[in-house]
Amino acid sequence: MAGTSGTPGTGTPGTPRVLRAMNDRAALDLLLEHGPLSRTRIGKLTGLSKPTASQLLARLEAAGLVLATGTSEGRPGPNAQLYVVNPGAAYAAGLDVTPERIRAAVADVTGRTVGEFELATPGRRPAQPVVRQVTDTLDGAVKAAGLARGDIHRLVIGTPGAFDPNTGRLRYASHLPGWHSPALLDELAAALPMPVEYENDVNLVAIAEQRLGAARGHGDFVLLWNEGGLGAALVLGGRLHRGWTGGAGEVGFLPVPGAPLVRQVTKANSGGYQALAGSQALPQLARELGITEIPTGPYAEVAAALVATAADHTTGPRRLLEIYATHLATGLASLVSVLDPELVVLSGASLTAGGEPLRALVQAELEELAASRPRLVVGDVHEQPVLRGALESALATTRDEVFDTSR
Repeated sequence: MAGTSGTPGTGTPGTPRVLRAMNDRAALDLLLEHGPLSRTRIGKLTGLSKPTASQLLARLEAAGLVLATGTSEGRPGPNAQLYVVNPGAAYAAGLDVTPERIRAAVADVTGRTVGEFELATPGRRPAQPVVRQVTDTLDGAVKAAGLARGDIHRLVIGTPGAFDPNTGRLRYASHLPGWHSPALLDELAAALPMPVEYENDVNLVAIAEQRLGAARGHGDFVLLWNEGGLGAALVLGGRLHRGWTGGAGEVGFLPVPGAPLVRQVTKANSGGYQALAGSQALPQLARELGITEIPTGPYAEVAAALVATAADHTTGPRRLLEIYATHLATGLASLVSVLDPELVVLSGASLTAGGEPLRALVQAELEELAASRPRLVVGDVHEQPVLRGALESALATTRDEVFDTSR
């Protein structure tokens, strides 16, 4: 930490205010990670003296950032008093947008979800303007949390494709009706009182896995997502790589062996890798293998059901899983050959349904197709990963702003 007395130590640059703010943030992060902590425990974890730790907690309590909550093991006295981050210090929200629905959630500053809402948006033409859809969905989650719209510190919206930072228009998502107006971002900014960020949905899944799941502690990884569409997120040097137009990771368009070469892919909204290994390809593959019991429903649900059945070693059609693994590895080989990541995370219902059997087959195939040998893992964040990533992204910035006591 910055020192044990709350003043600059030898060789440590900065003013006392900045050093206090550093210690404050360190204590708040520890409380977020560990839960209730005593003054003594915070002092040990930060290296601060007991008087300095006491001053720090008094300062944070006065600022409304921490709360006293009971004592350790019921023991009396100031040394046993426990402290937690004040959940009501700030709130953040996330939206997960698909062609079929918009889902919203609100979380307090500790990361606990306190309100959720879902709005169905079926049809090729939106029944109401996108701005109204967004505000209605957000308001539904805010109301469920017992809050007002103005209580939300920051909102992150996840969509398929990406908003081009050069033009402000949504690209790579022609299947998302109503979201392509050049004035949309300005209209949303006018309707919403909080700062709003926009992020690709697969990138948000990668954020969720990096903060909470299988990619924790990894600064270089690729996340391959296969659900409604096939996409990837690229994390290089600990940071998302979005590309010049926000389209990094749009691997559904990637030309690959074994699939027709598609020209004008953005107009066709398809590509080689999507046709070879996307969820839409699984029912046809099953028919070619003579599988007659093919469920009906959305592609992602059908594909997940087929893969889950194939992964069952007692009754599953193993050949389906083997061919699917080869198709997945064909596109992954190009990615890992260029990026040489430490890790590949398999996520989305069409991949996680295969579990360890599918992961092992893809790993074996990839080791024969590419010189790079990243480790493959199945994603850990299964419950609404796009929405969870949106919340984690919004919370990270919210905490940086709310926890800054140097101002």
